[in-house]
Amino acid sequence: MAERKQGAATAVEGHHAVSRAEWLTAAKELLEKEKELTRARDAVAAKRRELPWVKVEKQYTFDTSAGEKTLADLFQGKSQLIVYHFMFGTDWEEGCPGCSLVADSFNGNTPHIEARDVTFTAISLAPLAKLDAFKKRMGWGFKWASSARTDFNSDFGVSFTKAQREGSKPYNFGTAGFGQDEAPGLSVFYKDRKGEIFHTYSSYGRGLEDVMAVYGYLDRVPKGRDETSLPRPMAWVRHHDKYAPKLVELK
Repeated sequence: MAERKQGAATAVEGHHAVSRAEWLTAAKELLEKEKELTRARDAVAAKRRELPWVKVEKQYTFDTSAGEKTLADLFQGKSQLIVYHFMFGTDWEEGCPGCSLVADSFNGNTPHIEARDVTFTAISLAPLAKLDAFKKRMGWGFKWASSARTDFNSDFGVSFTKAQREGSKPYNFGTAGFGQDEAPGLSVFYKDRKGEIFHTYSSYGRGLEDVMAVYGYLDRVPKGRDETSLPRPMAWVRHHDKYAPKLVELK
């Protein structure tokens, strides 16, 4: 997953305690800031929907568990398609831990998303056999297609050649570098009544944090993301079957 800049360490030990009344005053001041953020988020969401569209002229063919499918097929009768660009290279043996962190919420979210005229799928460069094996290991049930036989990943800014990586800024609309040949992202497409497909939106880097449910929780606890002492943000993340075993609770 994309990195984020590290900020100052969050003070936890020695944090001052106050009365409930004083805490409530401070909480209400924070609430005003949170409301400002909510209104700003709503405004940005509206700007996303106002973006002009680009017609998708190229034909893409994907390998799926239901057979060979075109981009149009992936809509499955709906007018809107969300694609999560899951980092999983052709020669990788397992998917990116950061993308897996995001994907752990897909199973629960997908039924709600698809009740709103939207189809959701993950797409990766790895061959379908690897995707299916990793999906089984992780216990996931969401749709996942392989783009191994297409230019889809490179066309939508999440797969890079060595020359591109050694260049200045191949990622996030040409605004950032990326040290690996695969990167995360999210793209949205619309299919009209004539069957024409349009690319309406893409997001990369920290723009993906809205779909990272874990950070939404961690940002609300005293230690926050607690990443300032790590060599890089998200260095703590593991596949969910690789964390240390839980300690046995003493009775």
